[in-house]
Amino acid sequence: MQRTQRGIAGRLARANPTTVFLVTLLLVLVAFFTPGLVGGLLTLLLAGGVAALLVTTWPVQTPQTRAIRLLALTLLVTAGLVKLL
Repeated sequence: MQRTQRGIAGRLARANPTTVFLVTLLLVLVAFFTPGLVGGLLTLLLAGGVAALLVTTWPVQTPQTRAIRLLALTLLVTAGLVKLL
């Protein structure tokens, strides 16, 4: 498991930040503007990706960064659940 996390972290470190930002922005906009069940599921899927990223990068983050990311994750899950209901 440790080797897998290092591999993912290495790939994340090599990723082009602009590309990552634009792809993430596109995913968020599609998830938020898609109505109903599909939009809620897309938002929760995005929250799952954020959770995976949070777990992978947890050891190298400062407590302030961890708190901000947990807040963002909470807001995404809440938005996804609201869209489902």
